[in-house]
Order: sequence, then C-alpha cells, then structure tokens
Amino acid sequence: MTNMDSKSSLSERDIITKFILPAIEQSGWNKQTQVREEVTFTAGRIFVRGSYTYYG
Repeated sequence: MTNMDSKSSLSERDIITKFILPAIEQSGWNKQTQVREEVTFTAGRIFVRGSYTYYG
C-alpha cells in the first residue's frame, strides 16, 4: 500500500489530526491560543449577492 492509498482511506478528521495539526504546531503556532477548529458561524446558510450578505 502506498502513502497516498493509506491517506485516501482516512477520514477528514483523521487527516487533520495526523498531518495538518502537527505541521501547524511545527511551524510555531500554539494550538491552544491560535487555532480554532470546527467553528460555527451561523445556524443556517450564508448567501452572498455582490456586496450584500444575508443569512438563510
């Protein structure tokens, strides 16, 4: 099994946990104070029409 095959079997959460967050921490970011995960902006959709933004 190649490295890409093993990655393709992982979930999005697994990819973040095993590859992305360690790279962010290695680059000097503090996970506790500088990284926010799974942030909800609104309970519904956000629509953008030109310069006008509204929630649905």
